[in-house]
Amino acid sequence: MDIFSGIDPDANLVFATAAWQYSHHVLPGMRSHRGPILTVANWSGQWPGLVGLLNLNGSLIKAGVKFNSLWSEDFTDDYFLRGMRQWIKEGRVTHDLSHVRDLDIAALPADAANLGKELAQSLQKRKAILGVFDEGCMGMYNAIIDDELLNAAGVFKERLSQSALVARMRTISDDDAKGVRQWLDEKGVRFVTGKDDKTELTDAQIHEQCKMYIAAARMADEFGCDAIGIQYQQGLKDMVPASDLVEGLLNNADRPPVYDRQSGKELYAGGPLPHFNEVDECAGLDALVTNRCWNALKLDPSTTLHDLRWGEPYQGKDIDNFVWVLQISGAAPANHFVSGYHGASSERQPPMYFPLGGGTLKGVGRPGKIVWSRVFVEGNALHVDLGLGEVVRLPDEETMRRWQQTTIQWPMVSAVFNGISRDSFMARHRANHVSIAYAPDTKTARKALAAKSAMFHELGVKVHLCGAVSFD
Repeated sequence: MDIFSGIDPDANLVFATAAWQYSHHVLPGMRSHRGPILTVANWSGQWPGLVGLLNLNGSLIKAGVKFNSLWSEDFTDDYFLRGMRQWIKEGRVTHDLSHVRDLDIAALPADAANLGKELAQSLQKRKAILGVFDEGCMGMYNAIIDDELLNAAGVFKERLSQSALVARMRTISDDDAKGVRQWLDEKGVRFVTGKDDKTELTDAQIHEQCKMYIAAARMADEFGCDAIGIQYQQGLKDMVPASDLVEGLLNNADRPPVYDRQSGKELYAGGPLPHFNEVDECAGLDALVTNRCWNALKLDPSTTLHDLRWGEPYQGKDIDNFVWVLQISGAAPANHFVSGYHGASSERQPPMYFPLGGGTLKGVGRPGKIVWSRVFVEGNALHVDLGLGEVVRLPDEETMRRWQQTTIQWPMVSAVFNGISRDSFMARHRANHVSIAYAPDTKTARKALAAKSAMFHELGVKVHLCGAVSFD
C-alpha cells in the first residue's frame, strides 16, 4: 500500500513477478489504479512466478479490474515483444482465445444431460456443506466464493478453525494413529525418514499426520461436511507437521478407514472425503460436483487440484506436444499415481516453509484420459471452464529433469490439454489451480464432461468448454 500510494494512478503500470505474492497485498493499489495494467512473469519452473501470476490474474478478474498479461522465458521472443509493443501503443494485448466457447446445453447427449440435471436437482434439494478450515489461504482472493454465489448453487460453508483441528488431534489415541501408519506401510508407501527433526522426515512427524487425518475426518462428519479444505502453511505450520499427507489420503477412494469414536461406524466409507487444498473454495465446489458425477457414472471419484507450475514442449516416442508440469504439495490421491500406493513416497516438506516437518504424498501421474476444470468468479457470477486432456508418461530421465526444475518433494503430473496452446491457456485461465479427474477412455471422458457440464449449468454456473471438446 505504501508503494502504490506513491504511484500516479493514471500511469502505465507493469507488475512483474518471479515469485508467489499474497494477492491482497497488491490488490488495494491495483483496484484503484486507473491507467493500463500489465502483469508479467518469467516462464520458469524453479520459481513459482507463473503460479503467482495466475493467482493475481484470477484475483484481478474476480475484482473486476481491467488488465493485460504476458510471460516469457527470457523476454526476447517474438510473442512477448509483439505483445509488449501492442500494450505500449494501445494499452492492451491481444491473445488468441478461440479455444473457448459457451456451452450449448442442447448439444449435450440426452443421457448425460439428464443425469447432470438430476444430480443438480438432488443437490439443490439436499444441500451440501464445505468445511472451511480458515479462509483466504496465502492471499488467494480468487479462491474465495462469496456466500451469496455459493448458496445459490445449493452449497454452504461451515467455517471451522485450524486451532480446533489441532485440539482435536490431541484427542486421537496413539493406537488409532498407529493403525493408519500400519495401513499405509502394508499398502507399500515408502516413507523417506531420518533422525534430524529439523531437516528430515521422522516417524514422530508421520505419527502426528496420522492423528490429523483421523481428526479431520471426524470433524468433517461431526459438522456434516461433504468436502473440507485445510489451510496450507499459515498458522498450522507453527503448531503441527504439514497437512499434505492427510490431504492426499482424504482425496483417494481407497484410504485408511476412520471410525466414529462413539458408535464405531466407519466415516465416509467406500470413497474419498474430497479435500480442496489450500482452502480453494472454487476447487471445493468443483470436487463436490465431480464426486457426484463420477460416482453416478461408476467411475473412480478420486480427484485433486494442481498448480499450473510450468511446462515445455516434448518430442519423443508417442509424444509430440506441449506438456505441462502440474504439481501440488501432496494433496494428490494415490489412485492418480503410477502403481498407486506402491508407487508413492512421502518426503519431508522443505524446512523453510514447514519448520515442524511433515511428509507429502508423492508420485508420478499415471497415463490416462482426464477431464480438467476450473470454477472461478467473474462479473459477480460463478463460471467454470472445462476441457479434455491426457496425462502422459515421459521417460524417467525427463521426468527427473522436470522434477529438479520444480519441487522434487511433491507429486508431478505431465499433462496435455487437448486443443489448447500454451499461450492461449495462460491467457484464459482464471487461477493458479486446475482440477483433474480420470476417465478410463475418451468416450467415457466425454460422457463425464457432458454430465458435469449439465450439472453445473443446472446449478446456475456459466459453463465454458475449452479446447478440443466434442461429444460424438
